[in-house]
Amino acid sequence: MYRYLFLLPLIALVAGCKVYSFSGASIDPKVKTIKLDNFENKAQFINPSLAPQLQDAVRKKVVGQTRLTQTNSDNADYEVGGYISSYGVSTSGISNQQASSSRLVATFHIVFHNHLDPTGKNVTPADFEDDVTSSIDFPANQSFSAVESQLLSSIVTNMSNDIFNRLFSNW
Repeated sequence: MYRYLFLLPLIALVAGCKVYSFSGASIDPKVKTIKLDNFENKAQFINPSLAPQLQDAVRKKVVGQTRLTQTNSDNADYEVGGYISSYGVSTSGISNQQASSSRLVATFHIVFHNHLDPTGKNVTPADFEDDVTSSIDFPANQSFSAVESQLLSSIVTNMSNDIFNRLFSNW
């Protein structure tokens, strides 16, 4: 009988009001649907494929790692939108008075609406807006145009992970 006592804390944890998954997402059981608005690109320097690639990566992550159903209905429980607010390259390292590395930086401004409970008192999270930024360094002796497609893939992966975590993980 005593050998099963260690299971009590585990059972209590699993029986809590939130649903937890191995993806790290915690979503209230009342939430069933999500609407992903079109991601816009409002950065001064625009990469035309960044917003659609990021939106597709977030969509795949949400559909693949949550039980939420994606919908285009305005009656969705959660609604996620936003825009690329910055995208650009800067010098990130100097050696012998010359640039030794450059950095691609992209920022996405998330706009989240919880249509079930905008205050987040009964169904979390509450409505919010936040920025997610990702950056990747590359050698300054390489031209940005030569490495941009490789860097873009990493930026999209990093940002989609960060957006997902901001939406569904209480870190």
